[in-house]
Amino acid sequence: MNKYQTAILAEPVPPLARHVFFTLESNEQLAAALRRLSELADGKNIVVGLGSSLLQAVGMRLDKLRIFPALSAHGIDIPSTQYAMWCWLLGDDRGELLHRTNTLINALAPALSVVQVTESFRYLDGHDLTGYEDGTENPVGQAAIDAAFDTQAPGGSYAAVQHWVHDLVSFKHLPQQEQDHIFGRRLSDNEEIDDAPESAHVKRTAMEDFEPEAFVVRRSMPYIDGDDAGLVFLSFGDTLDSYEKQLRRMIGLDDGITDALFRFSRPVTGGYYWCPPMVDGQLDLSAVL
Repeated sequence: MNKYQTAILAEPVPPLARHVFFTLESNEQLAAALRRLSELADGKNIVVGLGSSLLQAVGMRLDKLRIFPALSAHGIDIPSTQYAMWCWLLGDDRGELLHRTNTLINALAPALSVVQVTESFRYLDGHDLTGYEDGTENPVGQAAIDAAFDTQAPGGSYAAVQHWVHDLVSFKHLPQQEQDHIFGRRLSDNEEIDDAPESAHVKRTAMEDFEPEAFVVRRSMPYIDGDDAGLVFLSFGDTLDSYEKQLRRMIGLDDGITDALFRFSRPVTGGYYWCPPMVDGQLDLSAVL
């Protein structure tokens, strides 16, 4: 039986999902809430991530876990909106996801209260709302397992979650070649463009170009919230360093070159979470209980 929350690697990304964020309200009620959570979370229909403030509340420390960094460079701001817990609910029916969300919220009250819920969805066959395929360079097979899960604590993983808001109107008004050069891939066939500018997204985030290599497993999905639309970026890694290296390079902290994505998109949230392992088909929260 897998020791990790299996939805982390399940393919393809689900048709529908919900990202639910919680803040800690009562330390005294926390242990009981976590016990109820362990009975709900099967790792298949819900992935659970714990923030550093929650671990601090139970006296636990993970050297690899930290709060999401607020970064700023070259006129670009990367915000930190760190919460105590994040849950990723997966399914194929909006009504059922709503009911499961309410069950989760009730189970965690009054220890934790919900502060944000975002519905996301699979567009086309795993594409961003721009039309470009997301996660093309994801590792697969054993390489994905090695990239996503902590070998020092088998089954555990570290998640980075961000909301990116797109200006799709301005993006779609760009000439097709200019759109392709922003991503570094052709929309028509998803092939990488050899002579794309250095600001192209694929060049800014090429995982094998870092030292050491910065491989993560991306599980991002689009979302729509009123007039806002964009991508809930989600990646899993054996460490948070890999994604943070990519993010720092994207805003030009390495070499002064900023990712062309910022021409039409900006992050508005950011959080880091530890995803505990599984044992006997249930979320293993023994480390925090």
